[in-house]
Amino acid sequence: MPDLTDDELLAELGVEVEPAKKGKYTPIEERIIAGFEDIQRFYETHGHLPRHGEHLDIFERLYAVRLDRIRSLPEAPALIAQFDKFGLLGMSEDEQPVAEPLDDDHLLSELGVELNPETNVAVLKHVPSREERRAAEEIANRTLCEDFASFKPLFDRAEAELQAGIRQTKRFSGDINISQGEFFILGGQMAYVAERGPTFKTPNGEPDARLRLIYSNGTETNLLLRSLQRALYKDEAGRRLSDPVVPNLFSDEWEESDVLSGTIYVLRSKSDDPFIAQHRELVHKIGVTGGSVETRIANAKLDATFLLADVEIVATYKMSHIDRTKLEKILHRVFAPAQISITVEDRFGNPVQPKEWFLVPLHVIDEAIERIKDGSISGLVYDVDEVRLANTSELDGADGSE
Repeated sequence: MPDLTDDELLAELGVEVEPAKKGKYTPIEERIIAGFEDIQRFYETHGHLPRHGEHLDIFERLYAVRLDRIRSLPEAPALIAQFDKFGLLGMSEDEQPVAEPLDDDHLLSELGVELNPETNVAVLKHVPSREERRAAEEIANRTLCEDFASFKPLFDRAEAELQAGIRQTKRFSGDINISQGEFFILGGQMAYVAERGPTFKTPNGEPDARLRLIYSNGTETNLLLRSLQRALYKDEAGRRLSDPVVPNLFSDEWEESDVLSGTIYVLRSKSDDPFIAQHRELVHKIGVTGGSVETRIANAKLDATFLLADVEIVATYKMSHIDRTKLEKILHRVFAPAQISITVEDRFGNPVQPKEWFLVPLHVIDEAIERIKDGSISGLVYDVDEVRLANTSELDGADGSE
């Protein structure tokens, strides 16, 4: 009888051999998946694919560039298929801007060649210098950032601050003052200056420095400051992110001449749900309304947003001359770690998960409002374990990250 392999012996014994499970995703695959999930969340929120366009929100344009790059990856269809619940990879291209086909003259113009109308002879309009070519090579020469996990919270915070209006983007003006810790938008990617070396003089006497630049897609490059300056200046979509600044949203005294923009309200539920009843003094709904809070809660017991129960108002804060949506995003970002996951059925029997309920004491909410008033809310988040507002860098250190 011939020798049998282990698998054949197991088969003879009636034992089915399951194929070995694949290991975890590689760091690059995880970033591709995470980037695609951001795009899916955008699609779920806005109902359309992210689009290109100078007039559009910076993050929509970033997501549009990211989607283009994911679609260009040969391994993307197999990797993303199980996560692509909306079929975005295969969605019709008519939802994306389509470039007009260029004729020969336009193509030559794009290449920097101009035709002389009298002689029909092509004339080079602009040939990049060696310095410009070297700068472009430095920008393109990216490598995998091995310690990206320590920078990702910085990118997440900067993105949240942009969406909340705490940071702004502005056209790069060619300013040579580029400092460590600054954020830029370059080539559709957010970039962070992680390190800046000592200043030195170039052969023509100009000051320069070597930078370590980290990109939001998990890559990095080591380039000269002036190379980054030139790249940002030439990139029409190149932007510098402002420092985080929270405007003074409130005044100590409410004047009759003030224009009411809305009211922040804090509510407690009268629901008889066991969890709500047990933690009633800590379970709060934090929201913003442009009208009367009393009108907003008039039909609370019929609204799944209010847990289909009456509520009581425990605090209100008036505000003027401010974007209500952005302010609400700031508050919900701060208290996100304490958000309650609870599901109720609406009057049609459909499951609803209200998003504005948090397990947090009222005095911490009051502190957050004061922090918004004095502009010190940036970088703070609710620490569930310590029951206080804490800087995100403190929490990063607490979980062992560098």
